[in-house]
Amino acid sequence: MKLVDHVVRSFKVAKVFRENTDKINSIDFSPNGQTLISCSEDDQIVIYDCEKGTQMRTVNSKKYGVDLIHFTHAKNTAIHSSTKVDDSIRYLSLHDNKYIRYFSGHTKKVVTLCISPVEDTFLSGSVDKTLRLWDLRSPNCQGLMHLAGRPVAAYDPEGLIFAAGVNSESIKLYDLRSFDKGPFVTFKLTQERECDWTGLKFSRDGKTILISTNGSIIRLIDAFHGTPLQTFTGHLNNKGIPIEASYSPDSQFIFSGSTDGRVHVWNAGTGYKVCVLAADHTAPVQCVQFNPKYMMLASACTNMAFWLPTVEEN
Repeated sequence: MKLVDHVVRSFKVAKVFRENTDKINSIDFSPNGQTLISCSEDDQIVIYDCEKGTQMRTVNSKKYGVDLIHFTHAKNTAIHSSTKVDDSIRYLSLHDNKYIRYFSGHTKKVVTLCISPVEDTFLSGSVDKTLRLWDLRSPNCQGLMHLAGRPVAAYDPEGLIFAAGVNSESIKLYDLRSFDKGPFVTFKLTQERECDWTGLKFSRDGKTILISTNGSIIRLIDAFHGTPLQTFTGHLNNKGIPIEASYSPDSQFIFSGSTDGRVHVWNAGTGYKVCVLAADHTAPVQCVQFNPKYMMLASACTNMAFWLPTVEEN
């Protein structure tokens, strides 16, 4: 089935999960699309089966809190940042709820965390104005970059380069094999006045970069030249929260949450708004992602919603 406008408009909530007592702050699909993991400010990690539309299990992280959760490439393992005790990143075995390793070094809150699409390395960035490169097999930091401000970061789909957004105004591209030489290109954008950048994502084809903010704008830029391509607006963010924007797997559509509890969808190429999907969300939708393999969408406020299309492709 192909994602085209009328199919996107037909998406309806198929299942709502109400396991959490506080807002869900981060979600991540497994690369094979079969499972989804979420974490919440109530310190719960919930794992869902996307094929069956069921909740598989809940893991508690009461001691350290949990944010920015990501599956790793190994089955049943995840990494996450902490909201209590310290600013370490934790590598968790979901199977027996034990920590495999801690990654310590950041001295302030970790605000960006991303795993390499091809190997067991990951990047973390903090309010302490550093980006750190890690290998899951070692507790020691593999690389350290000092930046001029708060970073957001992302790997490209090939896992060869990474992008660091700094101070909500510039994007620096680094080659992973020689990142210690500094960025090989820097794109200077107009500094955001009303908001801060809170997330970066590369499109699956590697051609564009999507910039999420804690305001009511989302930006799309050319990944090779840094030229602004689109600004997506019309969704609400009157609470200053980091609302996630995501690509569809074919890079054609952009999905975003909104503080009014709805999901907004734009065409990435033209910038026009395709639709606004109304859900049963009673609070701001902070997380929205499209399944990488299956025709389903997930959105989260305090509740988790799974969406499916209700029409056939013509």
